[in-house]
Amino acid sequence: MNHDEGQVEPTDALERLGAFAARDDWTATGWCRIERSLDLIGTRSAMLIVRELFYGGTRFDELARRTGLSEAVVAGRLKQLYADGIVDRRPYQEPGKRTRDEYLLTDRGRALFPIIVALVQWGELLGDDHRTGVELVHRGCEAPLSAHVRCAKGHDVPLGEAAARLKDEAYAAAARRQPHGSD
Repeated sequence: MNHDEGQVEPTDALERLGAFAARDDWTATGWCRIERSLDLIGTRSAMLIVRELFYGGTRFDELARRTGLSEAVVAGRLKQLYADGIVDRRPYQEPGKRTRDEYLLTDRGRALFPIIVALVQWGELLGDDHRTGVELVHRGCEAPLSAHVRCAKGHDVPLGEAAARLKDEAYAAAARRQPHGSD
């Protein structure tokens, strides 16, 4: 969007291909991978906990303290992240204390790494005056990390060269049968 004029530029929207072009004939509600992803990790509290797990926090008290979330919120989110297969629990026991769980990212949770990098990168574009932010860097050369969109053949793909299509006709047929809602 051109912020000054408030108008959408032609390259601000994905080109719609195939059955996806008939956008009013079907709904993505209930079928959309973005919707499903947000169902799993789309809350501020979930992403702050995931952030802290990437930063090396594993214990409940660390996660609550470092996120600034209440213990009740952290407990609820960890329970949900565990149920959704994003975190795993591993028991530990300090001498003389009861057994507790520590939390670790699963493969599904570690797959969020590019999203974390993209959020950090996007946050830098906001232009606010937070100068104490964490910078994600390559351990080998200490250059900042950045997220890029590439096709499966390895080409960098800017928004103006991207398109959207339905994966298959079976999906298109099922999506057409869904009641239209906001998507």
